[in-house]
Amino acid sequence: MKKPIQLSLTLLSAMLVLGACGKKETAPVAASSSGQVCGNVSVANMNWLSAEVLANVDKIILSKGYGCKVDLVPGDTMPTLTSMMEKGEPDVTPEAWINAVRLPLDAAVASGRLHYAAMALKDGGLEGWWIPKYIADANPNIKTIDDALMHPELFPAAEHQGKGAVHNCPAGWNCQITTDNAFKAWGAAEKGFVEVATGSAAGLDGSIAKAYERKQGWLGYYWAPTAILGKYEMVKLDAGVPYDKVGFETCNTKVDCANPVKTDWAKVEVFTVVTDRFKKAGGPAYDYLAKRSWDNTTVNQLLAWMSDNQAMGEDGARYFLKNQPAIWTPWVTPEAAEKIKASL
Repeated sequence: MKKPIQLSLTLLSAMLVLGACGKKETAPVAASSSGQVCGNVSVANMNWLSAEVLANVDKIILSKGYGCKVDLVPGDTMPTLTSMMEKGEPDVTPEAWINAVRLPLDAAVASGRLHYAAMALKDGGLEGWWIPKYIADANPNIKTIDDALMHPELFPAAEHQGKGAVHNCPAGWNCQITTDNAFKAWGAAEKGFVEVATGSAAGLDGSIAKAYERKQGWLGYYWAPTAILGKYEMVKLDAGVPYDKVGFETCNTKVDCANPVKTDWAKVEVFTVVTDRFKKAGGPAYDYLAKRSWDNTTVNQLLAWMSDNQAMGEDGARYFLKNQPAIWTPWVTPEAAEKIKASL
């Protein structure tokens, strides 16, 4: 997953007026009398790995199972969804992280121009502070962030003897700001902790890998779905408080937040979004997208396999379809399932 998106309403409004993608002519989706879908279907291939592999899963299932001619088109959250709202293309965005565009997207759905199909991630995108499972198992009293901050000795800072460490995001990421403000809100410094700058995404991942190799404590920010959580089993700490939308958005996301609040991170809703044209004409192909939903554990493990094997989206999709039929066959008709299996 890419870093969390923050976008001002002014910028969003400008993007909606100006548009973000060049118009591309595509043949309409049409359903044959046999119920099989024909014609061209454009599917957004977003530029992070979980979305890339899901787009390729959809391409294989729609083309091999339902006879669609699928065109994967490059995408990113804002330009793709803006193009769908303004121009009705592409036909499908498999993994849309909608929190940043909730208001205009809901308006487009209410007007009937777009539709939410299934939740792409049934348990949503997750953010927060995590600890290794072996630490959680050995210390069952640690359930919340407050619980963890009572034990700096379990999460030692390598360069600050006697202090605990909270690992932060790379500089420039929004989660660096929110983690810094959470560190202040929970009074972590007063409880014997220091923040550790990880420098890069690789540095953040490497700090988890190093802790696991040495069976040491680790505490810090992370998100799901990701390959690293497929390799190393981590436990997300309960914030111990509900999500404070006002406090989070007006202060905790700001560099100059004077009084950050204790707040949970919002669970990010991740939907498949389709155009009205596709919903009306897609027939059983749309029915598939209305059912197709997987969880973070499945995605984490798949991304870990892809990382270990330097696999791209199509390779990951084929690996998933070959090895996880119990997950995907309920999404499709029995006839489509047989065609898909035969194509792998």
